[in-house]
Amino acid sequence: MFIRSRTRGLLLLLLSLASALAQSPKAPVADFQDVAEKAGLKFEIVSGDKESKKYIVETTGTGVAIFDYDNDGWPDIFIVNGTTVAQTPNGSGPTNHLFHNNHDGTFADVTEKAGLRSSGWGQGVCAGDYDNDGFDDLYVTYYGKNRLYHNQGNGTFKELAEAAGVAGTGKEWGTGCSFVDYDRDGLLDIVVANYVDFDLATTPAPGQGTSCMWKGVPVMCGPRGLKSAPNVLYHNLGRGKFEDVSKKAGIDKTSGHYAFSVSTLDFDNDGWPDIYIACDSTPSILYRNNHDGTFTDVAVVAGAAFNEDGREQAGMGSTIGDFDGDGKLDIFKTNFSDDSSTLYRNNGDGTFTDATYSSGLGLHTQYLGWGTMFIDFDNDGWPDLLLVNGHVYPEVDKYKLGSDYQEPRILYRNTGKGTFEDVSSASGPAILRKASGRGLAISDLWNNGKIAAVITNMGEAPSLLVNQMNYPNHWMGIKTIGTKSNRDGIGARITMKANGRVFVDEVRSGSSYSSSNDMRVHFGLGAATKVESLEVRWPSGLMESFDPKVDAINTVREGFGRPVMTSKAAVAIAN
Repeated sequence: MFIRSRTRGLLLLLLSLASALAQSPKAPVADFQDVAEKAGLKFEIVSGDKESKKYIVETTGTGVAIFDYDNDGWPDIFIVNGTTVAQTPNGSGPTNHLFHNNHDGTFADVTEKAGLRSSGWGQGVCAGDYDNDGFDDLYVTYYGKNRLYHNQGNGTFKELAEAAGVAGTGKEWGTGCSFVDYDRDGLLDIVVANYVDFDLATTPAPGQGTSCMWKGVPVMCGPRGLKSAPNVLYHNLGRGKFEDVSKKAGIDKTSGHYAFSVSTLDFDNDGWPDIYIACDSTPSILYRNNHDGTFTDVAVVAGAAFNEDGREQAGMGSTIGDFDGDGKLDIFKTNFSDDSSTLYRNNGDGTFTDATYSSGLGLHTQYLGWGTMFIDFDNDGWPDLLLVNGHVYPEVDKYKLGSDYQEPRILYRNTGKGTFEDVSSASGPAILRKASGRGLAISDLWNNGKIAAVITNMGEAPSLLVNQMNYPNHWMGIKTIGTKSNRDGIGARITMKANGRVFVDEVRSGSSYSSSNDMRVHFGLGAATKVESLEVRWPSGLMESFDPKVDAINTVREGFGRPVMTSKAAVAIAN
């Protein structure tokens, strides 16, 4: 996880910091409050020992999924929990939690009722309806065997990973995951990022080796010095069965990477879903879909493997969005401390440009970033950025190494001019509050156009960030239902025109850091009170237009819109 700083980066940082201080807003731009306790999210997220971290498995934390498990129209919250080294495999340890949305700002813990009590080294989670029965299921990654919870449609879940063929051997350490229909057959497949080949019995103790020291201080070992593990792709065969096609698809060719978070996107707009994986201490991965059931890692040639200096970073989380409004999907990645996060601007020709410093995002190198999401907190039509931070070494507090173990969140406001402004100090106490955060998922939890954020914190309760400030701007939510395509419409590309601008996003499962957001696509509209057009390109290739309402969540069903005239390129995509 250790990344050396660079002279040029420090110089740019000083310049950017000076500029940011000069332009920092004085008036409040948001008022984020942490309402988790009031809302009923009351339990401790466990990830090893609180005071010291002797093993790397104690440092990575857990993810969160926001999804509507009972189809009542109100998003619910599932939070992954970990355990401790001392916890016996068969003991009654900490459990994951499912919270039902009560529609009144509160949630009820329905974990036991739903059949979701489970203990172990839980890591990441993604949601998706893998059998197209109309109810979203859950896939949860572990250091150990992963778990597939089938939604029974009656408020309960049944664990079927072994029977479905997606549990793994139990030796892997799964982190991020995503449901994705990579072959566009209408059935959701599963991609899993695996971190390191780790064994508690053989891993060296802190300080025993070059990878077990940080700035001269003995710390837990890894990931450098540990073996990497191959990523996995499970192909959905139907009838509740999956096949491991990692080798056949070329997913296993990316050896030597410490993979963390998974985000799907069609970066080259060819109608086929690609996969981006943020990797720790190694180049990140961009799997380009070859349309024939195989993938090729093009991250290096596409400019999304390294930063602008050609150096690998310690990638943790990632988010996808069109930050500059040019109709192309960009990638933002969080990294380790003593380094900046990275913004990759999509050039539209299959390549990316590192726009971190030119966009004003080369700040806060003292922080260690994890979960992150593009989030239009004020609905002005320009996606802002929320970052969750927290160090992995508790020793940083004792030895004063330039970072804190608990760190504040960061909120960057999109200026609409291709740049961002740090508004953290003017955005409420929940942004400034320090914690050792990890997972992050966002959602319009109460269907009012305000995007809230759920954050997992190491060794304490989760946070639920709600913006109490009101804005005059308008918004729109889009829920997709596939018929020929997968039921969730995962992979659907939504293009909207309003107020002379083009807005683009896609329906996706996993993202951020080992987390899964509300799959309903949200657009801030600014002053626009109507949209000029809304087009959906479904995974099946069908292209349709719809007439959505502003300031409302709209459900669009495949085959029920108006067919859109397609170009030759679009016909090629459909076929």
